[in-house]
Amino acid sequence: MTHGPGEVVVTGVGLAVPGAGTPEALLRRTACPVTGPAPEPFDTAARIGRRGHRYKDRATRLALCAALEALRNAGLIPPEGEEVTVPGDTVGVVASSNLGNLDTACLTAAAIAERSAVDLSPMSLPNASSNVIASWVAIRHGLRGPNLMLCNGATSGLDAVHWGAALVAAGRVRRAVVIGVETHNAVVEDLLGRSGGELLDGAAALVVEGARWAEARGARAVAALGPYERRAGLGGCVEALLPDGAAPGVWFTPERYAEGPAGAVPVPGTVPRYDVTGAVGRASGALGVLQCAAAVGWLARAGAGAGAGADPEAGVGSAAFEAGPGAVPDPVPASRQALITSGDDTADAVAGLLLLPTPDRCPPPPARAALISMECSR
Repeated sequence: MTHGPGEVVVTGVGLAVPGAGTPEALLRRTACPVTGPAPEPFDTAARIGRRGHRYKDRATRLALCAALEALRNAGLIPPEGEEVTVPGDTVGVVASSNLGNLDTACLTAAAIAERSAVDLSPMSLPNASSNVIASWVAIRHGLRGPNLMLCNGATSGLDAVHWGAALVAAGRVRRAVVIGVETHNAVVEDLLGRSGGELLDGAAALVVEGARWAEARGARAVAALGPYERRAGLGGCVEALLPDGAAPGVWFTPERYAEGPAGAVPVPGTVPRYDVTGAVGRASGALGVLQCAAAVGWLARAGAGAGAGADPEAGVGSAAFEAGPGAVPDPVPASRQALITSGDDTADAVAGLLLLPTPDRCPPPPARAALISMECSR
């Protein structure tokens, strides 16, 4: 199958979320939030070990856990290793967190104000940098592509996915790790006026990759990135993504979205809704990446239900993906697309993204026989 130069797919997903180790588990937990005691905090030491903990704050450790799993899930890191198996300059990093290292920054400023900079530990001071999360992920895995950190309010997570895909589509890198992470502590709780139990303490990561590069290395895509929009209001954002009132297969709503009266909601009431923050807590800058991870779970479930001979409008196994090599597939029907939105009409902006199913990877062409001397002669 041939791919356009700008086609971007998701080839890996990683989670560091209490009680949800896979996209499918995150989707199930979102659909049916568990009652009773909250799950234990995610144990970062079990995944990245003591070396990963040294001189790093909680948000950075969570991000390292999610990124490691996503890179392994994408087949870019061997099961027991940490270095990527592709050139490091072909991989970029985009991280999103609005509050991740707020405690370090505030405590550092307070220490300087009360005493002096001499009292600060030189080992902890780098954690006060706004880009520390993205930087440590790159350093840990030898990723030498562009390195970005976004702190962009309610839309930050989806913005990060968009910019990761933009780097790939523009040819700056062949693939990028996109991470969304937030944690709660006394400083965050005081700023937001909420208890720790209401806030996310976790991370999610995606590997977004050029479809042709993924296919060239034999990686299987789990989703394709559709259009992205950023608008002043939720209705305009949804209309731009799904014109003519088309109904998506599922809607991952903004954080704690409150349904308005009939006719005021931009998505038909028959479309299933998921709010991941009901399961994992208010997610701030990590929301968009978590929503994409849950949407991958939804696409996998929808694909598993679509077998041979399925209705062309029903699932991944449709005739839309059965064209011959080099053919351009039909557009994916809206009913098989996952609509993801972050921010609402009370926010400064609303971001939206469509996540699409992908066909199974076509088998690689057979290996060519070794050249013989006559083939090279003139």
